[in-house]
Amino acid sequence: MGDGHDHGSAAVARHAGAAYTRRLAIALALVGTFFVVELVGGLMTNSLALLSDAGHMFTDVVGIGMALAAIQVAGGSRQDPQRSFGLYRLEILAALANALLLAAVAVYIVWESVQRLLDPPEVLAGPVLVVGAVGLLVNVVAFRLLRPGARESVNVEGAYLEVLADLLASVGVVISALVSLATGFRRADPLFALAIGFFVLPRAWRLGRKALRILLQSAPSHLDMDAVRDELLDLGGVASVHDLHVWTLTSGMEVASVHLRLVPDAGGHEVLDAARRLLRDRHGIEHATVQIEPADHADCADCERTTW
Repeated sequence: MGDGHDHGSAAVARHAGAAYTRRLAIALALVGTFFVVELVGGLMTNSLALLSDAGHMFTDVVGIGMALAAIQVAGGSRQDPQRSFGLYRLEILAALANALLLAAVAVYIVWESVQRLLDPPEVLAGPVLVVGAVGLLVNVVAFRLLRPGARESVNVEGAYLEVLADLLASVGVVISALVSLATGFRRADPLFALAIGFFVLPRAWRLGRKALRILLQSAPSHLDMDAVRDELLDLGGVASVHDLHVWTLTSGMEVASVHLRLVPDAGGHEVLDAARRLLRDRHGIEHATVQIEPADHADCADCERTTW
């Protein structure tokens, strides 16, 4: 006896990322337009801080674009019978790509900053201040657009972290320009660029680790798998629990499968309903496959109880 899937969870998965499609599109238009402005401004003023901010803007454009594309493709593929889970994992792959892109840009900025600290070039601080201030405003708008979605979708979180890093980079550009104007200190620009690079690296690591955990089908970090197994075992009518697996398909969609062996004369339907309620109400797992095995079913009598 097996449990059918609750299709409401698929809607949750679509909602987690797709609900923020419009916000992602607006952020992409804003950031993409200003990337060109910062790139030209950085080249004209010889500002590494401004060029590093433009580099972040570029990763924002790529990252937000990938996030948006992943949501569209994942949503459009859900009717393909050969892809029973759709292409929801594309959102996680986009998040991983964002993390790698962020890390690569951060490493380059750190390396270039060290070179410029050794031989600081002259920077046109006035134009840098103007471009940096406008860039800061653009990033604040994009940050506010994406912040709500970062709590629900790891894909949107990837785009959000890129915008956050870029927002702080814009703050660094403005401060370095002010310091240069006020004191003439030529190392202010590469120093702030270096700080930006070191700020981005651990956040890229955290995002990449989260995406890899999902891709490796590890159990969600907030779940105590031993506790889940014990709770299922404590249900009335359950003699043993084996082959318990819980994993995250995509943001907002956790999936479980488990085999429950019954005690003699236990009601399979009652145990099935109780197990589903426990997984849904106590652990938020709506998409669960529960296999009920009668007490006299011999094939799985010696199955190893495993939890992944």
